[in-house]
Amino acid sequence: QVQLVESGGGLVQAGGSLRLSCAASGRTFTSYAMSWFRQAPGKERELVAGISGRYGNTYYANSVRARFIISRDNAKNTLYLQMNSLKPEDTAVYYCAAESSGRDFYAPPKSSLNYDSWGQGTQVTVSS
Repeated sequence: QVQLVESGGGLVQAGGSLRLSCAASGRTFTSYAMSWFRQAPGKERELVAGISGRYGNTYYANSVRARFIISRDNAKNTLYLQMNSLKPEDTAVYYCAAESSGRDFYAPPKSSLNYDSWGQGTQVTVSS
């Protein structure tokens, strides 16, 4: 199990930007597939973006493609989500998740069931 601590959420106007950070414990961060999920009121939790550990391949939901960028700094055990051109529909609680079972993934898993460690979430609110 990995401990994850998120930061960087807040209130911004439409068109603005935010950068979310997720600090992870442990010494094998480089091998973890990592993803950002979000959940809005009355909605299912959805995958926003992910990045694999071994290969560094990324995935983006269609709704955020070309606006969000996921990255990782393995030396700092930190995952990032740069969010640009924010829209009111991006408003949600954003969660950092890690797959730390030891399995290798060519691409980050898309199902939340694959992830065994979760942060507490950080609120992102975009006003119109």
